[in-house]
Amino acid sequence: MKKIILASQSPRRKQLLEWAEISFEIMVSDADESFSNELNIKEVPVFIAKQKALAIKNKIANNHIIVAADTVVVLNNNIIGKPNNAEEAIEILSALSGKTHTVITGVVILDGEKEIAFADVTEVEFHTLTQEQIKFYVEKYKPYDKAGAYAIQEWIGVVGIKQIKGDFYNVMGLPVSRVVQTLQQL
Repeated sequence: MKKIILASQSPRRKQLLEWAEISFEIMVSDADESFSNELNIKEVPVFIAKQKALAIKNKIANNHIIVAADTVVVLNNNIIGKPNNAEEAIEILSALSGKTHTVITGVVILDGEKEIAFADVTEVEFHTLTQEQIKFYVEKYKPYDKAGAYAIQEWIGVVGIKQIKGDFYNVMGLPVSRVVQTLQQL
């Protein structure tokens, strides 16, 4: 079987593939993650994932399978990025509080010249959070490397999420069962 390369530095994506007992190696992509405002929001994470996959493909032999992903959080048709500091994290979580937002993970799998690309969508509804809860979470967990300023598998997900519609693991950063099914088809 071909070697699988995960084009990601995300510890969550690494953990999910390990849980699925997929044998893989990690190569961190240095791809540009900017995108055109002309893209439909659902196309953005697929576009960025493709840039990550192609950056790795250009560095390695063609006999590997490359898996790349990117996750965006969308509220009111706006992509919410990663916060740069505590103030931005508090602002983002305050905006998400009591509302439903969308998490979209784009996945691109390259196998030689074959490319499989898809986006997985999960709806997440937060309870109304107090400022004390938000500040506690930001101070303790420092969610600066996370789209939407939170990780569903951390404290805020346990106490703050009212419901989700879709794949829980997609919110963590990788719709792992869909990825595994796709890899099995290859």
